[in-house]
Amino acid sequence: MLSPGPPTERPCHVGSEFNYRAPLAMPVPKPARFLYSGLRVRDLERSLRFYRRLGFRVLARGTMDHGGAWVHLVYPHSRHRLELNYYPKANKFWEPFRAGTEFDHFGFYAPDVRGWLRTALKAGGKLVADFTEGKARLVYVRDPDGNWLEAFGPAAGPRRPRKSSS
Repeated sequence: MLSPGPPTERPCHVGSEFNYRAPLAMPVPKPARFLYSGLRVRDLERSLRFYRRLGFRVLARGTMDHGGAWVHLVYPHSRHRLELNYYPKANKFWEPFRAGTEFDHFGFYAPDVRGWLRTALKAGGKLVADFTEGKARLVYVRDPDGNWLEAFGPAAGPRRPRKSSS
């Protein structure tokens, strides 16, 4: 298994191996993890049948407060997840499908959502949405090409240590 490399380097794909020598442009918040890629689908059950026939397993599924539905899938021997997202026509995230618009977003878990958002905005991202759903805070940022990135984590954020009064 490949080592993730030092936190100040990013992998460069070279042949079939990864080379961890390219420096990052800016530090990445250490506790954040890249978990999944989301796809918008026209028919959730049809897409689910297709991906299961390819060998994916259902890890979890649910509905969103705004009316959409999602399914997290895992592929054997892979940590990265695929998230299938369905948004009904009346949903605020629904838009007509055009060739190339099925990619929905990259998903990151960040215990410090506020810190992740600060880093993303500093890198040139543009805030699209910021809301709380249950106990989770979700933020969506567009990259310079318009691709969406999501960070989700505890709505309250990490606790900061208090200074002792002694």
